[in-house]
Amino acid sequence: MSDIQTPSKFHNFLNIAKANMRNFSMFLILGLIMIGFAILTDGVNFHPRNFTYIFIQNSYILILAIGMVLVIIVGDIDLSVGSLVAFLGAISVIIYNQLGLGFFETLIVTILIGLAIGAFMGYWIAYVQIPAFIVTLAGMFLFRGLTYIITNVTPVALIDDGFKQIASGSLEIKGFRIAGLDGLSLLVMILAILLLSFMTFRQRNRKIRNGFSVLPFRYSVYKIVSLSALIIFVFSRFAAYRGIPTVSLVLFVVTVLFVFITNNTVIGRYIYAVGGNMKSAKLSGINAEKVMFITHVIMGVLCGLSGVVFTAYMNSALPQAGDKFELDAIASCYIGGAAASGGIGTIIGAITGGLVMGVINNGMSLMNIGADWQYVVKAAILLFAVFYDIWSRKKSGLG
Repeated sequence: MSDIQTPSKFHNFLNIAKANMRNFSMFLILGLIMIGFAILTDGVNFHPRNFTYIFIQNSYILILAIGMVLVIIVGDIDLSVGSLVAFLGAISVIIYNQLGLGFFETLIVTILIGLAIGAFMGYWIAYVQIPAFIVTLAGMFLFRGLTYIITNVTPVALIDDGFKQIASGSLEIKGFRIAGLDGLSLLVMILAILLLSFMTFRQRNRKIRNGFSVLPFRYSVYKIVSLSALIIFVFSRFAAYRGIPTVSLVLFVVTVLFVFITNNTVIGRYIYAVGGNMKSAKLSGINAEKVMFITHVIMGVLCGLSGVVFTAYMNSALPQAGDKFELDAIASCYIGGAAASGGIGTIIGAITGGLVMGVINNGMSLMNIGADWQYVVKAAILLFAVFYDIWSRKKSGLG
């Protein structure tokens, strides 16, 4: 009789949980932070109105974090995004007020200007090989100065509310309510759960057909149940207030697009390859300079979108707009698991890291904690997040 003992189901579960610790721990931390502030604020942070405004008030940082994580993965950094958001936001107001273009046309033109600026900065970084830190630091000063010049260091108000919908508007069907809740939010919630279930089982079946090993069926069910609970919680909060925020739809589209790009396209694989080891990537035939150039172009595009969203939220172009946005975006990426050395990071991780920062800012504001202590807390969180990333990679053999 063999002395070898078969691992129990509980031990199998622990092994799987340990293997996926780095992927899911940030979701757990976000949940614990929200529960902690719910206790400290008597549940005010879970109120539908406050919950909705967490998304609205942090949307432009989350958009920037999506582009920033790509820049960090490829091994660079971008210090100019805050100033660029201010500059492009001011440009969008001038275009809208003086050229008579509609909001959609203004958005497209602003994004194209952001693309051109990203290409300009990417050229110096990728092809002239000036360090990204230096180029983007120069860009930070340049675009802040240009913002002061074109605004004359004075807020420039929009001539009407044409921008307002994208930042503070909601998606709803008038009169469509179910048990006092917004019906469209509940409908989207159901569709999201069905889509999640379909995609999870489809991905599992594809792996089986291609001969890859997969986890037992019940773990797919656990995943669907846990993520469905999260979806139900989020959309029930939206439904109880005034429906799905328009900006959350914008953020969702951008997130899905770049998750697809990073996971399912050649350029996505190249970004990770270049960030992981540029010399090896070049020896493999990858045009590393082109990949770096493209990531900075993407960053410029997302700065254009973020600039319009922030301008719409403030309903004017502010000369001091974008102050410290670059630091918030960078912190979101590192808190979400991106590695300072490059090659590691995810879009979902950056979004989660941004939400952690947003929830903490919101919770401390609800508790009337001063800005001085808020900086101290954010510094501690950032340091802990980087320490945890280094520790977890060493424990998993990746360090």
